[in-house]
Amino acid sequence: MDGPILSVRNLTKIFSRRGQPDVTAVNDATFEVRPGECLGIIGESGSGKSTVAHMITRLLEPTAGQIFLDGEEITRLRGAGRRRLYQKVQMVFQTPVESFDPRRTLGDGVGESLENAGMSAAAVREEVARLLAVCGLPAEFADRYPHQASGGECQRAAIARAIAIRPALLVCDEATSALDVTIQRDVIGLLARLRRELAMACLFICHDIALVQDFCDRVLVMHRGRIVERGTPDEVIRSPREEYTKMLIDSVL
Repeated sequence: MDGPILSVRNLTKIFSRRGQPDVTAVNDATFEVRPGECLGIIGESGSGKSTVAHMITRLLEPTAGQIFLDGEEITRLRGAGRRRLYQKVQMVFQTPVESFDPRRTLGDGVGESLENAGMSAAAVREEVARLLAVCGLPAEFADRYPHQASGGECQRAAIARAIAIRPALLVCDEATSALDVTIQRDVIGLLARLRRELAMACLFICHDIALVQDFCDRVLVMHRGRIVERGTPDEVIRSPREEYTKMLIDSVL
């Protein structure tokens, strides 16, 4: 396709709390992700990064604005429409162990979308083993429960689950922040390889500027719900225009 795989227009999320002032978590965010591109979003905790990700994947209802995926508006999708959406977009969460059902094996989690697509049980088992291998895990992990695997192993299984149906867009919400530094690098290397092999776009939510610089093609900076700066990682990191961006970079460099 010629157009963006994801287009977000004037997206806003306001949380209302009884007896307390409303909180604007995301304020008028507009951006695009092109096919095959990795767009990073950085900012402090509470800047609105994860709220954006949750609205795009329809885990949260937007207060205002529009979301288009592959040219189709998905802002208010429900029911069957929302289930169809997950054939095009998948998410990798911050806490890999908690992202799986503790009562089911990792193989069950990886294979669920394949079963829903009508694949036979034998074919699902074979494909789950292949997906785990692609993500650096032995086939025996299909029979393990989440608590029987490390955080890094669970995150590899979560990535296998996310790519099972070959989504056009992968949303990573702080997908490496709960992992040790050495495991972070391994997971980033895996994601980079899968992006190339599957020609997959990625929205990479992260607070680690160094990881964003290595992994992303473009980056947005969020502050108090607003996008305050955008550009290539080198442009934003080496020549920031906004005082907030300068402060954010100085705090980690």
